Amino acid sequence: MKKLIGRKVGMTQLFDEKGNVTGVTVIEAGPNYVTQVKTLARDGYNAVQLGFGEVRKKGALTRGELGHLGQLKANDKHPKRRALSGVPAVGTLVESRSSKPAEAEEGGTLKCDIFAVGDFVDVTGTMKGRGFAGNIKRHGFHRQKKTHGASDRERAPGSIGAGTTPGRVEKGQKMAGHYGNTRVTNSHLKVLMVDAERNLIAVAGSVPGANGGIVVIQEGRKQ
Repeated sequence: MKKLIGRKVGMTQLFDEKGNVTGVTVIEAGPNYVTQVKTLARDGYNAVQLGFGEVRKKGALTRGELGHLGQLKANDKHPKRRALSGVPAVGTLVESRSSKPAEAEEGGTLKCDIFAVGDFVDVTGTMKGRGFAGNIKRHGFHRQKKTHGASDRERAPGSIGAGTTPGRVEKGQKMAGHYGNTRVTNSHLKVLMVDAERNLIAVAGSVPGANGGIVVIQEGRKQ
């Protein structure tokens, strides 16, 4: 399955030949580095691990992470340290499992041109955190009327269950609580632009998360 790690840049508009305008989200998708290839015989399953986002200072990563990325040189004390040419110190790693052995090689590079204009993709990201929110903002409830003595009840949730049977609040009631900061996938987004030179992809519609957030782009399940 085609898969890339990217960073949400922001939203803009694209015009087609007929002058129709479409709101799009621009994603910096790549370059991605193949940091590890797992096999069924050695690891128990087939997978490819991708890395994205070169860190400015290697001190931002632990020595274990640097060793995994092949950034530590071998010496007499550690003669078997991993060597991984072509992979910088990246800050984000994402693993993609597959039922078949991976064709990628460790140290390889993937760019956004694995997708083409017209493809449909699924984009996963962490949506913005909105803190503690009420029923209206969190679940889209209607407010109650302000008249006939309801001076402070217009945004109240209303009844949340019967008093005698069952005599308690059922689980799963839509109530106020923590809203946002969860992983969300927007499915079936059409790719409208691919700029391989600048590693940019534009997809129609919105993408979860704030500008600058990390997202995962993969081939759409609904083709």
